[in-house]
Amino acid sequence: MTTTVDDFPAQDPVYRTAGLWESLTIPAQFAKVVAQHTDRLAVITAEGVLSYGDLDARSDRIAAGLLQLGLDPGDRVLLQITNRLESIIAWYALLKAALVPVATLAPHREHEINAISRQAEAKAHLVEASLPFDLITFATAIATNHPTLRHLLTIGTPTKDAPLGSTAASRAIPLESLGAGLDPAEARALVAAAQATVDPDDLAVLQLSGGTTGTPKLIPRQHAEYWYNAAAYAERLGWTHETRVAHLIPVVHNAGITCAVHAAASVGATLVLGTVDPATWVPLIARTNADAVLIGHGHFSAFAAPGVLDAMPSLRQVILSGAKVPDRLFDELERRGIWSGQLFGMGEGLFCVSNLDDPREARLRTVGTALSPLDEIKLLQPDTELEVADGEVGELCARGPYTIRGYYRAADHNRRAFTSDGFYRTGDLARWGSYDGRAYLHIEGRIKDVINRGGEKISADEVERLLLAHPSISQAAVVAMPDARLGEKACAFVVADRDLDVPDVQHHLSALGVAKFKWPERVVRVAELPRTNVGKIDKTALRRLVPGSGNSPAG
Repeated sequence: MTTTVDDFPAQDPVYRTAGLWESLTIPAQFAKVVAQHTDRLAVITAEGVLSYGDLDARSDRIAAGLLQLGLDPGDRVLLQITNRLESIIAWYALLKAALVPVATLAPHREHEINAISRQAEAKAHLVEASLPFDLITFATAIATNHPTLRHLLTIGTPTKDAPLGSTAASRAIPLESLGAGLDPAEARALVAAAQATVDPDDLAVLQLSGGTTGTPKLIPRQHAEYWYNAAAYAERLGWTHETRVAHLIPVVHNAGITCAVHAAASVGATLVLGTVDPATWVPLIARTNADAVLIGHGHFSAFAAPGVLDAMPSLRQVILSGAKVPDRLFDELERRGIWSGQLFGMGEGLFCVSNLDDPREARLRTVGTALSPLDEIKLLQPDTELEVADGEVGELCARGPYTIRGYYRAADHNRRAFTSDGFYRTGDLARWGSYDGRAYLHIEGRIKDVINRGGEKISADEVERLLLAHPSISQAAVVAMPDARLGEKACAFVVADRDLDVPDVQHHLSALGVAKFKWPERVVRVAELPRTNVGKIDKTALRRLVPGSGNSPAG
């Protein structure tokens, strides 16, 4: 598929002139790493290990097999996979074949996948075969009457021989069967031919936004800027080829690719890929002597649990992200000599990260400083282009060498999401603070109406519109309620013509094919929704009524 200049705005070549971008694609960068670190371990998972040389050879073979299927450079491939060895092989294979991964999530269902696939014009769908939810049957149903999907690929052996719909050209194909028996030199030649069609500033990956309206927007990431983002992150944290980087959150998230897959590879480090289950990741980190890990709010309580840090004596660096850091956890990490800092980042680009030499209070209270020397940050009065005074809270807006200039094929939305001079409006509220005479960024909340459930972003607007499709609901408002483990969960306030409980609402959303993580986990029926003096739903008042706040109604 050809991507035209109208699909997303081009980046500013000043960043190449400044030496931040190299004139190489991601596979070309990976090839440089392989040449330097052929025999070093690239990936360790519960399923096994791969050296850089082995990962290179296996991803070459599968890339060649993808091309032999009839997929063309530029074709989009939906991903619904989890944290396992084959996922890393698949990632590099897709990029080597000059295909564009579309980073959807394994929990996504019809509501999300249909919209994303049509917008991306996906040609193939890669799913994991061994999950509790049957993604093969799901993908088969999605492909029926789909305008572009032709191929269903699987990680693992399909449990059912489920043919694709009438538009498909083949049955489900295990990824590892692709290119079987192909001579390595022939596989490399096919990859080289595909790579000859790719420019470093071409579209590499479509990530997903945590947007406030509708299904996620597609975030176009380009080869040179995406690799720079990851390499700068590894450099900020002082990683080398001797670092063992543990990653526990979904690897196909932007954080997984940038902070784990690409960042580790950029210095020839080893990626230790775990899952969300402490029963598996604690012994994995211990067994592999992983020394650096990024954790989100969903891991905070697990790390603070008795005996967990004792079981992982190799840890030397913990990066915390996604929520205010509890003093007790930070203090315990520091007491053990584990460097602790923060990351604030987004799929659209901007990363703020603690510096290794930052004072303790700056690392505890702030998200550090912008990752790149050419990152630009403005704090604006919301819905304006007027900067706030120093020290005041404003909307965080950013422009820089790895921040997008526009969402993919979303011209109308881009006019609202960017300032007139190209700064991305993040929807987050921030202010500057000073520690030892240096300016650091404090994140103070959100303008965007988004619920952060263990790192998964839920658009309140989207869920509200879905609730209004229920025949008994006439009004709906969704807000975040605090949760000790996940940070936030969704609480729905509804005006309805009969009593509704959580199972009623969840059954309704399930029937609409909505991903389970978006389902409200508390439902409160009210006679009317509170309004502001201009008639808008007063979400501030509703948050005070969330069950457990002390002011809540029965529900």
